[in-house]
Amino acid sequence: MSTTTDDAPTRRGRPTNPGERVAEWTDGRLGLYKLAKSNLRKIFPDHWSFMLGEVCLYSFVILILTGVYLTLFFHPSMNEVVYHGPYAPLDGVQMSEAYASTMHISFEVRGGLLVRQIHHWAALIFIAAMIVHMMRVFFTGAFRKPRELNWLFGWTLLFLGMFTGFTGYSLPDDLLSGTGVRFMEGAVLSVPIVGTYLSMFLFGGEFPGHDFVGRFYSVHILLLPGLMAGLLVAHLILVFFHKHTQFPGAGKTEKNVVGAPLMPIYMAKAGGFFFLVFGVIAAIAAIATINPIWTMGPYRPDQVSTGAQPDWYMGFSEGLIRVMPGWEIRAWGHTLVLGVFIPLLIFPLVMVSIAVYPFIESWITGDKNEHHLLDRPRNRPVRTGLGVAWLTEYFVLLIGGGNDLWATHFHLSINAITWFVRVGFFVAPVITFWITKRICLGLQRRDRDKVLHGRESGIIKRLPHGEFIEVHEPLSQQQLHVLTAHQQPRPIDLGPETDENGVARKASPIAKVQAKLSQGFYGEHSQIPKPTAEEYEEITSGHGHH
Repeated sequence: MSTTTDDAPTRRGRPTNPGERVAEWTDGRLGLYKLAKSNLRKIFPDHWSFMLGEVCLYSFVILILTGVYLTLFFHPSMNEVVYHGPYAPLDGVQMSEAYASTMHISFEVRGGLLVRQIHHWAALIFIAAMIVHMMRVFFTGAFRKPRELNWLFGWTLLFLGMFTGFTGYSLPDDLLSGTGVRFMEGAVLSVPIVGTYLSMFLFGGEFPGHDFVGRFYSVHILLLPGLMAGLLVAHLILVFFHKHTQFPGAGKTEKNVVGAPLMPIYMAKAGGFFFLVFGVIAAIAAIATINPIWTMGPYRPDQVSTGAQPDWYMGFSEGLIRVMPGWEIRAWGHTLVLGVFIPLLIFPLVMVSIAVYPFIESWITGDKNEHHLLDRPRNRPVRTGLGVAWLTEYFVLLIGGGNDLWATHFHLSINAITWFVRVGFFVAPVITFWITKRICLGLQRRDRDKVLHGRESGIIKRLPHGEFIEVHEPLSQQQLHVLTAHQQPRPIDLGPETDENGVARKASPIAKVQAKLSQGFYGEHSQIPKPTAEEYEEITSGHGHH
C-alpha cells in the first residue's frame, strides 16, 4: 500500500535527460527559449551586397583573435636594448623593447610572422569593407528613417577603426611607423594654444618620449576595441530590431521581408562565409609581405625612411597636409601654422558632414516616412552624384598623400602633381558630380523606354508597306515592378507669393533655402518622370511593335 502527499514532488512530464534538465533550468531563469523562438526564424533577404557588412564583422573577429595571440609576445616598452636575434643585419643594433619583441614575433615565435600579417591585412580589409559597406548604404538610401542612428554607429566604427589602425601601425616603433607618429605630432603641435600641451600629454614629454608606445598599446588593445565591440553589438541589435532592408521586387513591400530564415539557412551560409573570409585573408598574408619592419630598422628621430607612406585609409588626411601651401601667421610672438592647421580642420569637417548627411537629406527633402525598400542609385541622381564626388575627392587627396612616389615611379614633377591635386580638390568633384548625374538621368530614360516599349529582341520585321522595324519583347511583371516601384517625391513648394487678399506671404530665409535645395534634389532636371499607366496602355495596345 502506498501513500502520497500533496507537497510530494512528481516527475510526471519532467525531462529525464540531464541535458534537457539543464536546458529547462536555464530557460526558466533566462527565458532563452522564447528569445530564440522569436528571433532564430527572422527573415534575411538574399543579395550579394549584404555580404559587405559580413566581411566587416568577420574581419573584426579575425583582428580580435590574432590580436590576442600577438599580445602574448609583444612588450610595449621604450626601454633600450641591444638586439642579438637571428636577423643578422640588425645584430648588435640598439633598439626599443617594442621593436625587439616585434622582431622576436616575426622570426622566433612559431607562426608569429603569419599571425602578424593576418592581423595587418585583416585591419586593411576591415576598414576597406566598412567604407564599401557604407557606400552601399549611402547609394541605396538605407540610412533613411528609421536607420539614422545605425548610420551613426557605422560611421563611428569607421572613425574609431582608422585610429585603431593608426595606433596599431605605430606600436612596432620601426622607422616607418615612427615617421608617421612624428607626422601626427607635427599636426598636433599646429593646434593653437593647446597643441604643445596635447603633445606633451600624448608622448609624456618631448617627442618621442618614453611613454607613447605603452599609451598607444593600452588604447589599441583595450579602449578602442572595447568601444568598437559595443558599437558593433548595438549596430547588429538595431539591424534585428528594424528588420533588414531589401531591394524592390515582386512581392516585396515596406511591410515585409522576402528571404531565408536566420536558422538554419542564413547561419549555415554565414558560417561558411566566415571561414572563406578567414581563408582568403590567411592566403593573402602568406603570399604578400606587409610591413617588413626588419628592412627599415628601429626608429631614430634624426632619420626618415624614403618613400614613407601611411596606410591607405590615412592618405586622405596626409594628402591635405602635403598639398596645402605653407601659410603662416605671426602675431604677438606666436606662429599659427595654417599649412597644417587648416587641413587638420578640413578632415574632421568632412567626416562630420558624412555623419550628419541622413539628417541633412531628410530636412532638405522633407521626407519623414519610414523606408525599408532600397533605392536604385540611378533613381536618386543628386545623392549618387554627391557620393561619387566624395569618392573622387578621396582619390585625388590619396594621390597627394603619395605625391613623392607618383613622381619617382612615373618620372613626373612633384610640383606638377601637387598643383594637380590642389586644382583637382576643387574641380574634380564638381565634374564627376555633373557626369554622374547625367549618367543617372540617361539610365532613367532608358528604363522609361524599356517599360513603354519593351526589351530589344534583335529580330527585324518587315511591315506590309515595306518598313523595317525591330520587334520589342514586353517585360515580365517582375521586371516592370523593379523599374517602376520607386517613389518620385515632389520638391517642397512654398506656395504662391501672395495670399487670396493680395498680401505678400513671408517665408523665412531657412524655408527658402530648404525649398531651393529640395528643387535641386527632386526638380524636373533631377529626375525623369515614370511612365503612367495610361501611357503604357496606349502603347501596348498598338500593333505589338514599338
